[in-house]
Amino acid sequence: MLEGRAPLRAARGLREELGTQLGPLAGLAGQLLLLAVLARTVGLGSAGWLVGGACALVLDGALARAAWRASAETLGPATWVTLARASLAVGVAALTAASFERAPAVGTLVALASAALALDWVDGWVARRTGTETALGAKLDGEVDAFLILALSIDVAPAVGAWVLAIGLARYAFLVGEWKLDWMRAPLPHRDWRKTVTAVQGFGLTLAAAEIVPPTVARTLLAVALALLAESFGRDVLWLWRRRHAAYRHVAAVPGRHPAVAAVPTALALLIVWAALVVPSRPWLLTPAHFARLPLEGLVLVALALSLPAGARRLMAWVIGPALGLLVLVKILDLGFFIAFGRPFNPVDDWSYGSAAVALVRDTYGSRDADLAIAGAALLAAVALLLPTLALARLTSVAARRRRPALRAVTALTLVWVLCWAFGAELFGTSIASTSAARLAVDEVHAVQADLRDQARFRTLLARRDPYGKTPASRLLAGLRGKDVLLVFVESYGQMAVQGTAFSPGIDSLLGASEKQLAASGFSARSGWLTSSTYGGGSWLAHSTLQSGVWVNDPDRYSELIASRRLTLTAAFRRAGWRTVADVPATHGDWPEGHSFYHFEAVYDRLNLGYRGPKYGFSPMPDQYALQALQKLELAKRHRPPVFSEIDLTSSHEPWTRIPPLIAWNRLGNGSVFKHLPVDTTGAADTQEGYARSIEYALRSLFSFVEHYDDKNLVLLMLGDHQPSRVVEFPGRPPHDVPISILAHDPGVLQRIAGWGWTNGLVPDPAAPEWPMSAFRNRFLDAFDPA
Repeated sequence: MLEGRAPLRAARGLREELGTQLGPLAGLAGQLLLLAVLARTVGLGSAGWLVGGACALVLDGALARAAWRASAETLGPATWVTLARASLAVGVAALTAASFERAPAVGTLVALASAALALDWVDGWVARRTGTETALGAKLDGEVDAFLILALSIDVAPAVGAWVLAIGLARYAFLVGEWKLDWMRAPLPHRDWRKTVTAVQGFGLTLAAAEIVPPTVARTLLAVALALLAESFGRDVLWLWRRRHAAYRHVAAVPGRHPAVAAVPTALALLIVWAALVVPSRPWLLTPAHFARLPLEGLVLVALALSLPAGARRLMAWVIGPALGLLVLVKILDLGFFIAFGRPFNPVDDWSYGSAAVALVRDTYGSRDADLAIAGAALLAAVALLLPTLALARLTSVAARRRRPALRAVTALTLVWVLCWAFGAELFGTSIASTSAARLAVDEVHAVQADLRDQARFRTLLARRDPYGKTPASRLLAGLRGKDVLLVFVESYGQMAVQGTAFSPGIDSLLGASEKQLAASGFSARSGWLTSSTYGGGSWLAHSTLQSGVWVNDPDRYSELIASRRLTLTAAFRRAGWRTVADVPATHGDWPEGHSFYHFEAVYDRLNLGYRGPKYGFSPMPDQYALQALQKLELAKRHRPPVFSEIDLTSSHEPWTRIPPLIAWNRLGNGSVFKHLPVDTTGAADTQEGYARSIEYALRSLFSFVEHYDDKNLVLLMLGDHQPSRVVEFPGRPPHDVPISILAHDPGVLQRIAGWGWTNGLVPDPAAPEWPMSAFRNRFLDAFDPA
């Protein structure tokens, strides 16, 4: 009988062992399936997929390690319920990450979180009912609780405040204490109060995420939850501290690690160093083929580690490691600048964009999100610098301890690299033999040298005599005498708005219809292309380039320019007798160069335009209101000189998530009417559609303004400042070109630019001339010279 039962016991043991080891794989499969379902239903985006996938790997990797250490225990039914809770928590984390780049799926997130919290009671009931309570199950249950609470605290932090992150980070702070302090590893006595406190955290965070209670109530509830959490953790830490001298008797011996588990940190270090060396710095190169490359620099580093003595090897790791981290940081900055501005990061001039980015986030989303963005950027920079250093130190140390197999591997891989390089071996069009990291480092050194030389050349250019600086007032702009001239920059109005995209036919149709309506009022237009000095942002660079006639493509050049005596279009109009005013609704605070360099006599900004309505994303007021305010403040005055005004329309500024309605001009008042009007939020879910609608709104506002006030002496210069950022998809690499149109009632105005080769109408022909934006000032002044 006993012999007959032996095979049954062996089969049962095999099934239990397989169940224990297959549990993490089943959990990973379930989590990936859930992410796929969420992506197809509510949408995840790249951030949701990245965070969800990373969390799934970390959770299931931790479970695999715990299951290996506790191989005597099996995964009972309660633990399988906990695995289901882990999958739901991964879904919550993915939706939280996705909410930072698209409209939040609040209902789905709350449903997943609520189900995970309900299953927390179910798995305990199942464990007690079936008598399958295990230390492994209890540990996994606690870690899933902690992970879910962390994900929820991150989700509600933008609305409630950064302080709520303390709820999510408390468990991990305790883990750090266990890692650093032996006395904190002693087993704690059982207390049901801990489960109660955990339930309060989960309930309060889910309620806040659901946005069904007033913000004050949510903050109060979470403050109480945090106080309970502090009391619970404080009591446990105090209990451990009082028994610290006996801690060593209670700390369980750590079982020996399986070789596969022990190799995980080394494999991770190898992966980090390899990724740091091969990851591209151009967003369009982020393809699998660019990661499947063999970096020569990595082979050289391991070969050095094998040849150097121990002291020199450690010094090498802590010298080259930070340099590798700095290279990673440069790659991250390059990726960001290509997405935002269509060019790489300039290590000499671009550091000032940090403060501009913070100001943009603060103006668009508020101070709390700006503070979170600063903290996130600082954390990312620290990780980018530190992680490659630690990984390289680990990798070189392991290679030195296992010198013989490491030497064989390096020799074999070097031979593979040489053969791939010699024969030009490629994978999906990408060379396998890589020296991209060394090439990038050399390119950065050359870029710094070139930028320094470029700065010197720019200073020399500004020091030269401006050919129009001494032109007599009687000759300046004589062909426009008596005309009101409005220089209107339409934010992000680039070539892709009118050509080559899925949405450009709709904008072209609007321009065509507006052209016919304006023609009925006697207006006509001609249009061409200008190549902007910036891309995706930095509007002030484009404004100064067009006004001054010199190429201003970075903040340092801008600073040099505004300190010079270069003649701007505004200054030329003022010298020729025009009243010069700026209508810049997004500007607030000091703008000294508005008077000292541009020579505006009056500057109207968000503080003195009299607007009393709501903001629309970045834009502090609708374009329609900014235009009418100029009409009331300047253009409607009697017995006045002609007006020259630069007008910056901001309703089409990224993020294109809140677009105001176009209303009757007599309803505008002080703008408070917009508090009660619907908002177009299409862009929150569809960035491309939101961009197109914002451009259409800006153009409709401008053309409606011209038609409504019907000023026969009006000359309108309308152009984009730059293309939108790469978050608006464009086939291939988009150019820097922007449309420009000159609209006038007097045919003589357009006759003066007949030789420019521009297209009749408001839509420039693809074959129309393309000029650098810096060429416009001189051509414009020449065209309206009296000769």
